[in-house]
Amino acid sequence: MVSVPRLVIAAPASNSGKTTVATGLMAAFAGRGLAVSPHKVGPDYIDPGYHALATGRPGRNLDAYMCGTELIAPLFAHGAAGAGLAVVEGVMGLYDGASGQGELASTAQVSKLLRAPVVLVVDASSQSRSVAALVHGFASWDPEVRIGGVILNKVASDRHEALLREALEETGLPVLGALRRAPQVVTPSRHLGLVPVAERQTEAVDAVRAMAERVRAGCDLDALLALARSAPALPDEVWEPERHSVDGVRPVVAVAGGAAFTFAYAEHAELLTAAGADVVVFDPLHDEKLPAGTAGLVIGGGFPEMYAPELSSNEPLRRSVTELALSGAPVAAECAGLLYLARELDGRPMCGVLDASARMSERLTLGYRQAVAVSDSVLAAAGTRLRGHEFHRTVLEPGAGATPAWGMHQPERRVEGFVQQGVHASYLHTHWAASPGVARRFVEHCRA
Repeated sequence: MVSVPRLVIAAPASNSGKTTVATGLMAAFAGRGLAVSPHKVGPDYIDPGYHALATGRPGRNLDAYMCGTELIAPLFAHGAAGAGLAVVEGVMGLYDGASGQGELASTAQVSKLLRAPVVLVVDASSQSRSVAALVHGFASWDPEVRIGGVILNKVASDRHEALLREALEETGLPVLGALRRAPQVVTPSRHLGLVPVAERQTEAVDAVRAMAERVRAGCDLDALLALARSAPALPDEVWEPERHSVDGVRPVVAVAGGAAFTFAYAEHAELLTAAGADVVVFDPLHDEKLPAGTAGLVIGGGFPEMYAPELSSNEPLRRSVTELALSGAPVAAECAGLLYLARELDGRPMCGVLDASARMSERLTLGYRQAVAVSDSVLAAAGTRLRGHEFHRTVLEPGAGATPAWGMHQPERRVEGFVQQGVHASYLHTHWAASPGVARRFVEHCRA
């Protein structure tokens, strides 16, 4: 059995303070000497960066839509191995999940799959006794969801806190913390959410420290740890990437990183390594050539639109990427990687591997997708079905090449992306843990 003390930090709605509380708890418990495993419900890449900063361990996602419900507990056990506590930050409101899919991919569903107690973070501003009705409703909506306590956020005064605590006595749920109204901890946002840690390392360290101080001052850490330790053991199912014996040289797979390409799931590098590759991270903002011996290239998501001038001015690397792609070597590009391979981005020259032009847009494209591979590629055989996620404010014209990457089946039918020679480029973010054959196929092409 897997026995890891754990908490799920949820809220009635977005912008209630989940990230502040979850990240602050991670940092506060890590400061006590506990090995804290950080997790995030859903596809978000940005919050896990702050979680990693708070704990010194990779932030990992638990996405029941992309990975399937059967993988949630095994992926959790994999990430939490050796930890003394796991903290899982929820997504949106507690019961909000994939649109039109009931509880699928909701924080509530993940809490049930992990058999984990939930701490409800409530924005208590502008209410007193009504907080009890709100909490009672959330606690009674689904009897299988175990809400173990409440943390009150944006409390105005001692008097306000006393009124809130008195009201909540009627619910039978303990108040595990009360955070006063205060100037927001500096975690600036822009068009796709918080600014990633990699873009503001020093300021991010200060922000995480401030979150920890607020949580230490306002929360009963001993009671929260006791609640976490009340979680029952999970079945002994631990996700592990399937490892393959490799004879001879391991192919080098270069993975884009740095401030412009921050969107990556930790399991992807683990899967590539297990499939027999040597994974080497490089920074397209500063490195003028690909890592020595590069046999394949992975360019994930991020914010190339914020760094278009710098990416464009690094002509030596752009030429190196173009030459690799034209040689037929495997190249997998998601979202930001797709834009980097285009002819131009907001008028700035990019790699020119794809005959397409990208620009910023006012429209946010966001949501889960069902997709099928249109043709054979370095990632998937034709007909392979995957679930993924789109998240961008850019437009690519044309949106698909002569051989598209994916046929989309939700929310509308369309084709998208590019497959040409060894290149697979698309807006679709995928989680390879759900289809480990993707990494294995990619490495086999690199080896060939």
